[in-house]
Amino acid sequence: MATKGQKQFGDAILNDALKMKAEGKTNREISEFYGFKNKYVIKNLISRYHRKQKKIEAGIMILPKGRPRKSSELNMEQKKDNEIKQLKMENTLLRSFLQIVGRM
Repeated sequence: MATKGQKQFGDAILNDALKMKAEGKTNREISEFYGFKNKYVIKNLISRYHRKQKKIEAGIMILPKGRPRKSSELNMEQKKDNEIKQLKMENTLLRSFLQIVGRM
């Protein structure tokens, strides 16, 4: 449910907007098609989608916004897995840095 000043976009609008963007339409044309007042609605929608995809490709788990729910064992396991991935990434970055510097 959307509150005052907020709009929730379904996957259908997002997918259609991405298809239109791939066809070469501008943000203004897409926003006029859906009846939005300005082009920044579509621009922000698409940029949020791309940011989310980059996080998914990097292996970062996308956490829901707002107050966290009561933690369950599955959620704690996901947090542990996410922390392990992050520590492994940091470890490889530090090793490559030390290798470049010549200390290893």
